Amino acid sequence: MNKKLTKKTDGQMLCGVCSGIADYFSADPTLVRMVFAASCLFGGSGIIFYLAAAVIMPDEDKSI
Repeated sequence: MNKKLTKKTDGQMLCGVCSGIADYFSADPTLVRMVFAASCLFGGSGIIFYLAAAVIMPDEDKSI
């Protein structure tokens, strides 16, 4: 099984980062979004991580 961490285009809210992370770890995207929201409210590190992930993570390849 060859999994890749990519931004998902289906089910995305902003950039698809949380959707991609949830897909990679087989988790609920809403739960991942809540964790990011909580980390943004308590300390602000979630904003930095989300922006970095949005730039670094590749887009989902639809040709597969």
